[in-house]
Order: sequence, then C-alpha cells, then structure tokens
Amino acid sequence: MGGRSDFDVRFAELTLAASGQFDYSIVDVFSGNPDLATMNQLNIEPLHNDFGARVTGTAFSGDMSDTDVALIRDAIDTYSLLCFPDQDMTDEKQLAFTRLLGEPEAEHVTFGSTGKVTYFGTVGNVQDDGSKRGNAHASTRHQTGNQLWHSDSSFREIPSFVSILHAYEVPGEGGATAFASMRAGYARLAGDMRETIEPLHVIHDYVFSRSQVARVDPNHAASLPPVMHRLVRENPANGLKNYYVGSHARSIPGWSGIDSRRLLDDLLKRATQPQDIYAHHWQVGDTVIWDNRCMLHRGTDYDADRWRRRMRQTRVVGHEKGVIHGSATR
Repeated sequence: MGGRSDFDVRFAELTLAASGQFDYSIVDVFSGNPDLATMNQLNIEPLHNDFGARVTGTAFSGDMSDTDVALIRDAIDTYSLLCFPDQDMTDEKQLAFTRLLGEPEAEHVTFGSTGKVTYFGTVGNVQDDGSKRGNAHASTRHQTGNQLWHSDSSFREIPSFVSILHAYEVPGEGGATAFASMRAGYARLAGDMRETIEPLHVIHDYVFSRSQVARVDPNHAASLPPVMHRLVRENPANGLKNYYVGSHARSIPGWSGIDSRRLLDDLLKRATQPQDIYAHHWQVGDTVIWDNRCMLHRGTDYDADRWRRRMRQTRVVGHEKGVIHGSATR
C-alpha cells in the first residue's frame, strides 16, 4: 500500500471535513472511483452516509494474510463499523482474529467479580450449556444497561480499540443494535463549540452508568474506579477528531454537576439524531466490528421469555491511557 493513492487523498479530505472545510460523508470515500471498493478481494459497500460498511470476500481466522489484516485496519479507521456476513465462526477463530488486531481485553464483569481472566462476553440470554434465561433473570435485567448509548470500556483506564461481536442465535423480533458516530457529531459542531470542548476532560464511571439499571457487584465496582479521559480524541491514522461521551460519561472536572450534564447530554443528543443512526438487524453468521474510539452503540429490546439470543464478543485493548480519577493530577 505504498504511494499516495486516491484512497489516501480521501483520507486527507475526510480530515479536512472534520475541521468543517468539507461536508462529512463517508460514502464519498469511493466516489468517482468505484474500483477502490474492491481491494484484494475485499468488497466494501457503505451502510450509512456517516459511517459503516458491509464487507465480503474474507473469512475470519488466525491465518489471515498481513495484507487482509492491514486492509481491515484501514477500513476500521475509515468506516468505524464493519459488518462481515456469513462467517463460519468459533470461539477459537474469533480469539485468533482478535489477536491479529491487538491485545485481547479481559472481560471486565468476570475479572472484576472473580479475578478470573476470560476474553469473551456473552450477549443475550442463551448460556454455554444451551439453557435460556427469561426476562426476570438478574443477568437479563443487567444487560438492559446495554440499551443506553455507550462506548465499550470507556470506563477503563485503557479503553477498548474495537469490539468484535458474532451472532449465533438471534430473536425473530427485536434485538437490533443501533450505532451512531461521535466523529460525525464532532464534524457537525460549530467552531466555537469545538473550541469550548477541546481542552476538556470527562470522567467515565461504570458504577454511575450501570447502577441506574441493576445492582453492581461490590468486587466488580471496586475493580473499576472512575477514570478521566480527554473529551476530544483524535484518530492517529487519519487525524479525524471526535468527542467521547455516552452513558458512562459522568462529569467534567472543574464543572458543576448541572453544567457537566448539560454539555454531555447535549453532545450525546447531537450524535444520536434519528437520521444519524444505523440500526443493524442481526442475521445468524454476522460478525460486526466497531471502533470504540469514536462510535456509540446501544442494544434494543427483545422478549427474552419468547426468543433465544446468543452472541459472543471480544474486545481489543486500545492505546490511549486515561487517569484514574483522584490518583494523580494532569
């Protein structure tokens, strides 16, 4: 991928878009040159004007070529959300692919509650033994927290780079996942608003977020102290900026609680207007990767008494480190 291709030029234009010099539209990446949508047998079809692509032409495993992995990394930086349909997945294949993108992240609920390191989380109501839990079960109620807009692991000292979620069983009704882009939200901000938020930090707090919907295990809570991150983040590959909010975002250091909530809620609302959302309606075999550095997502409700839902998720550790709130000054 040496030299300055049309693809690289569009990266530069999208960078200017984030500063307001171009209209932000991810579908323009391949405008005027549709051949760029097929790279090394990876076929890429945009899903939404702001983000997202459907990708065919590859099968996940730990034996993928360096070229394919590099192309997927580039696509993550560009599209933020990738859907790979019809994947013949196993936990072993998923973990092997996860390692190709970076260090797997320990699943925080198991680690915080028991100290055991596992790299998988199960999303849905079907357990490893095939049994199904209904609406009244504590784990089902706990997962309703995922119906709040959030970025995975923003409450950790080193937040996630990406999440990888594969669908094994899906409900016949409901259970879609909605996505929205904080990068596109930032690009739509006026210049004075960007200047206001540029120097700010935000405290992300798992207990603040999830205790609104269910009890948090005390050991789990103790493992995740509030952490401070920059409110405005920048993609190191293309320079595009985004703000960093969601349900885990509690407050802004130095601001009152009321003023903090007013700004954070406003930024969240700006990114999640109906026309700015892509809802993914899962099919068995879908593997979806999203960039937690700039994407928000939320689950939607389904009837756990009636339907079965089983998905397996891994995450990749990011590179930008926050500050445990109260542990040091910045």
